[in-house]
Amino acid sequence: MNINDVTAPVAEELVLFRQKYRELLRNQNSLVDKVTRYVLRQQGKQIRPVMVLLSASVAGGIRESSYRGAIMVELLHSATLIHDDVVDGAEMRRGIASINAIWKNKISVLIGDYLLSKGLLYSLESKDYGFLHIVSDAVRRMSEGEILQIQKTRSLDISEEDYIRVISDKTASLIASSCAMGAESATEDEVKIAAMKKYGESLGLAFQIRDDTLDYTGDSRKTGKEMGIDIRDRKITLPLIHALSKASPAEQRRVRSILKNSRKRSQLRGEVMDFVRRMGGLDYAGAVAEGYAAEAVEALDVFGDSEAKKALLNLVDFVMNRQH
Repeated sequence: MNINDVTAPVAEELVLFRQKYRELLRNQNSLVDKVTRYVLRQQGKQIRPVMVLLSASVAGGIRESSYRGAIMVELLHSATLIHDDVVDGAEMRRGIASINAIWKNKISVLIGDYLLSKGLLYSLESKDYGFLHIVSDAVRRMSEGEILQIQKTRSLDISEEDYIRVISDKTASLIASSCAMGAESATEDEVKIAAMKKYGESLGLAFQIRDDTLDYTGDSRKTGKEMGIDIRDRKITLPLIHALSKASPAEQRRVRSILKNSRKRSQLRGEVMDFVRRMGGLDYAGAVAEGYAAEAVEALDVFGDSEAKKALLNLVDFVMNRQH
């Protein structure tokens, strides 16, 4: 299975979305226009707009407001990626130089702010007040999740409950928002809107846990990043959290000491990764991800069979079986 199995039911609508998105980003200021055109070059699979369109299709049909929801989501997602690259000091984004690598941090932050404000104004002009509420809540959650992760990473002390809250806010919130906006554009049925939001939230959690396990098991030739990068950055994810919970107090102290003090990347990766495997961290994280994937599938039970529903089910399989 590949991502085309997911996008196929909305392939034509995706072309129209991209056209509308490009038109909205045009700007008379030459520098803003130049940077936003570069943002378009960085676009990936645009899976969040796809989810808006699929959710609308499942819930009642794609309308003009569905495209506006897809545009809002992509503007917000692009803004957060630009800001993330500034915070992380990242010099590459999807295989090309990041915005901050070319135009430096000040322009990057301002462009991120510009994209976010563009999305909010776009909704106001269209009187999409429900979308505004959904997006504003997603921005709040994403910010809180990032701050909590920074706070917990510094202390190297994060519980499973804290971890789930972090990934729910940082990752799942925008995916859930995408699905809720799509459904809201197509129906006033609160049960259907809530079901789509639940699907997105559960899928987002499964995706992030799966992504975190790939840091221990993924093929760097396929993922494009070296294994153990989360460990190197002292980022404690579910496989390590579970392994620590099963270890003796002495071994917990030893592993935390390695994370905190080791300057050798090979020791960090080797010893910590071996510890996680030995303590069953990967099996546990995999089982938790499977549980959230099952919740996502179950949330779609309220909808009748359709190509769009099949695509959303395929997306769950894609997330759980991907190797990069």
